[in-house]
Amino acid sequence: MSFRQRLRQRLWWRYPSFLFIFVGMGMGMLLPIAVAAQPITADGTLSTAVTSPDNLNFTITNGNQPNSGGNLFHSFNQFSVPTGGSATFNLVNTPNITTIFSRVTGGNVSSIDGLIQTINNSNPVSLFLLNPNGIIFGKSASLNIGGSFIATTANSIKFADGVEFSATNNQSSPLLTIASPVGLNMGSNAGAIAVQNTGHHLIEGNIPIQNGTTPVGLQVAIGKTLALIGGDVTLEGGILNAPSGHIEIGSAKSGTVNLNMTSSRWNFDYANLTEYGHIQFSKQALANASGSPAGSIHFQGKNISINEGSVALLTNQGNQGSGNITINASESLEMRGVGTNGFTQSLLAVDTITGDGGNLVITAPRLLLEDGGKINTHTFGSGTAGNISVAVDSIQISGFSALNPATTRSGIMSETRGSGRAGDIQVTTQQLRMQDGGSITGASFGTGATGNVIVDSSKSIEMKGETPISFSASLIGTVSFNRGNGGNVTINTAKLTVQNGAGISASTLGQGNAGTLRINVSEQISVSGVSAASGKAGAISASASVLPLVFQKTFGLSALPTGNSGDLIINTPILQIKDGGEVRVSHQGIGNAGNLFINAGAIALDRAGSISAATNSGEGGQINIRTNTLLLRHGSNITATAGGNGNGGNININAPVILGIENSDIIANAVRGSGGNINIVIAQPREIDKKAKADKLKI
Repeated sequence: MSFRQRLRQRLWWRYPSFLFIFVGMGMGMLLPIAVAAQPITADGTLSTAVTSPDNLNFTITNGNQPNSGGNLFHSFNQFSVPTGGSATFNLVNTPNITTIFSRVTGGNVSSIDGLIQTINNSNPVSLFLLNPNGIIFGKSASLNIGGSFIATTANSIKFADGVEFSATNNQSSPLLTIASPVGLNMGSNAGAIAVQNTGHHLIEGNIPIQNGTTPVGLQVAIGKTLALIGGDVTLEGGILNAPSGHIEIGSAKSGTVNLNMTSSRWNFDYANLTEYGHIQFSKQALANASGSPAGSIHFQGKNISINEGSVALLTNQGNQGSGNITINASESLEMRGVGTNGFTQSLLAVDTITGDGGNLVITAPRLLLEDGGKINTHTFGSGTAGNISVAVDSIQISGFSALNPATTRSGIMSETRGSGRAGDIQVTTQQLRMQDGGSITGASFGTGATGNVIVDSSKSIEMKGETPISFSASLIGTVSFNRGNGGNVTINTAKLTVQNGAGISASTLGQGNAGTLRINVSEQISVSGVSAASGKAGAISASASVLPLVFQKTFGLSALPTGNSGDLIINTPILQIKDGGEVRVSHQGIGNAGNLFINAGAIALDRAGSISAATNSGEGGQINIRTNTLLLRHGSNITATAGGNGNGGNININAPVILGIENSDIIANAVRGSGGNINIVIAQPREIDKKAKADKLKI
């Protein structure tokens, strides 16, 4: 049974009478919110008093305040707020309290489609709303409380002195306490929580993400916590805002969620849970803890889905450091699709300007990014962008959104558009599969340096294909578009496959120098294939490239890159390059090419496979190969070339066995400068097809 069906079932069978309020959801989806004939009633177990002049706006007074302390307890039989109505906790008789604990014992879902507020309090007051049967927040739901708001479908709240405030065992003379809460007892099958709204209208581009005309939704005061702790938690276009505060979504089916209050926020710990539920964002839902500084966001659940242009966002608008986005899934994190406009991607994002950005941390057995799903940290000024850490057993990153294939790539990215450094990306997995333009990249569009990219995949990495229209390759790498230097790229895996236009690269397109690319593979590397659409080869490269004029104008690039290329270092037992696949260092501008180092047990080039070092006008890179066996077949090449006045690089080969046949070449030359040398140390020379060519050849 689906989450929506479970909620409807509870509403139809538990309410004696109904007023259906239909809430428009995104693409015209309507979900009924039921409100009881008497929406808010006390259950008589405490001193809670409820009055209403119109059965729409309700005032709640009295309650129980043990020892005149900071805790105030309320108990309700029903607690729902009709559309346009309000529930006001009037603290005129208890002005010095700091936390309200309210429970709903009548067995019905709470439907909130109006305002919940506190008045006549001398302190910022936090509010716990406890209903084990479920809670629905409609599009008109809002908050006006000075403290934090915790909505939970737990059975009870546990306190430090052993007292439990229970909604399922509401004894007539309950033990109440002045102690601090320490846990939420979720029981054995906690109810669901849903937040509904019309979705965000964020504006994403070359500036920090802007709110546009996004509804306020559920919002707490600056620096406070907004928490939803229930069974399955669903946001269908729902909006959560905690400016400079903390957003917590915990999908906890059974067990206990531990909690404690610090000076700045409520903290939640899930070590004692026995079962998680699901978290689902859809229809451009939003969790936003941006501010000066930005706060923090934490999701904890079984399967976490962020779809249809939904976003979890931290934009740091101040000079202090930002908090983090942390996602912990016991089974999977899936992000897919874009919003109705075709541009807004399903997104986890941490942006900053002058203060340092927060980190983005993901742990799960499985991660899926497809149809435009993206994980991103970004700096637009002097602040350092946050790091991205992904620790997942299996990762699949699949290309683009069909609604907008040109600009909506799926991927993991950290970027700078200012003087601040982009963040590092650390991916730790067993299996990584990337296709149709999926990417793991660091980029600099400003003067700040690109961060480093490290991918550790214990079993395999498979990359293939590119996006249509823009022909953006499936890519792991770093790139500098401006004066910032490129970061280093390190790949560690057992098996690496790069094919059909996919690539691994450290590159520059501007004045900044490219980083170093290092690949360590314990079993085999295969580089093969040319994309049928674009003609691009599967490639491993350290390069400085010239983009087509349309992209030069888009990114504000000079006609020729001037930064130097980085080095490329490959260590593997077997290196196979075939069907047009390439391993290269190159420079198409006026800088110098990097050097290429290959240490392999066996190297096989076949059907136009190539190893190359090329430069347009600067100094050519060196090719250094150390292997036991080197085989070239069917028009394959090892070349070092220099255009303009640059000198060609040397080709240095140390191999006991070399076999080059079927029109395969080893060439070192230059246009106007000196061609490089070919130096071969060989124990068992074989035919090289009489095509080893250089200004100086030494065997």
